[in-house]
Amino acid sequence: MSRVLWVCNIMLPVIGQALNLPYSNREGWLSGIFGRVQRKEAPFELGICFPLSEGEMKALKKKRFSVEGAVCYAFGENLNAPEVYDEGLEDVFREIMEDFRPDIVHIFGTEFPHTLAAVRAFGRPGRTLIGIQGLCGEIAKVYMAGLPQRVCQKVTFRDFIRKDSIRQQQEKFSRRGENERKAILGCGNITGRTGFDREGTARIHPKAKYYFMNETMRGEFYTGKWSPEICEKHSIFLGQGDYPLKGMHFVLEAAALLTDRYPDLKLYVAGNSILRNSTLKEKLKISAYGKYLVSLIKKYGLEERVIMKGKLNAEEMKEQFLKSSVFVCASVLENSPNTVGEAQLLGVPVVASRTGGIPDMIKDGISGLLFSVGDVKGLADRIEAVWSEKADKDGLCLSRRLCEGERKRARIAHDGEQNYLRLLEIYREIGESV
Repeated sequence: MSRVLWVCNIMLPVIGQALNLPYSNREGWLSGIFGRVQRKEAPFELGICFPLSEGEMKALKKKRFSVEGAVCYAFGENLNAPEVYDEGLEDVFREIMEDFRPDIVHIFGTEFPHTLAAVRAFGRPGRTLIGIQGLCGEIAKVYMAGLPQRVCQKVTFRDFIRKDSIRQQQEKFSRRGENERKAILGCGNITGRTGFDREGTARIHPKAKYYFMNETMRGEFYTGKWSPEICEKHSIFLGQGDYPLKGMHFVLEAAALLTDRYPDLKLYVAGNSILRNSTLKEKLKISAYGKYLVSLIKKYGLEERVIMKGKLNAEEMKEQFLKSSVFVCASVLENSPNTVGEAQLLGVPVVASRTGGIPDMIKDGISGLLFSVGDVKGLADRIEAVWSEKADKDGLCLSRRLCEGERKRARIAHDGEQNYLRLLEIYREIGESV
């Protein structure tokens, strides 16, 4: 094990800073390992590939460069159409492989065409490792998320122009799932962290070697602790709500069941806002799902209760977590959402769907509360249980007990040092097995 090439979905912050380009810090654990490479602690030489838009590639004017001890390769990819496979990427990756000559190629996620292209270009399944983040093929099966048939069939002006109706979105996930299947079939090694991703990948490629490895969260979430005394009472935080899979429609209906008893209820939603429809331009840009959410908000009189926070960086997310009295993950399918792990690290009471890999993260009643997918009353009941101030025989109310249980679980599962050592162990085993 001497040369490891990472194929990432995003550009790491340290690279973005060096290139003076916008970047995301949502994969903070990769930055943590990169820090060890910078300090020459890692027992391997690291190369990093990452996608850029066509405009960013033109501005960069170079494809290969070094940043803090790592060889970096930028490649162009249409990130707005991840369902479209570009065979030309295979030639791009062959050039990268010939230049870096990796002993192991570690690909993070199956969501984009570059995963399949890198697998094919490297051509060494026994030395190829894919880290499962989610499974697009499984998402496609449940994408409609219990929406009324009329909503699923609706096409707004925006949807028509962009060819991005709800049904078209589902079809795109199906196409991504097919590329994902081909990539997994071409790979001999897989890292995952839940029974859901283990079973899902085994159905595709039962002969692939599966390695369990937890993820480390962004560094900001390892400090700070939630407290019922400093949070905003009866405030719900939803990490994302811009497409049906995330289940914002369920949260709105649950909120409607609670407003009579909790007139101060507030729902804060991070991520892209798809609700804007005041001006003619905004009305033309709204999606069918956004229009449905707006109709629910009006139906239940939630206009003054729903606050869209927009895209939040790590510090802003942490601040909103700590301000909220409960974090909700209402998705119809997830593998192991980082937002749940981040909330648990801070001790924010979590209410989440019993779906995918989430039950591996949450022991019901101890490290969070679970409800059945789409069970609006069940969701409302779990939120209300968190808000109860009734103390149990141990002298703690439920929210305090969840806070302690979540932090205990998360500090073990997301221990950066142990996860780093596990990664080295996996690399070593792959290197010795071929």
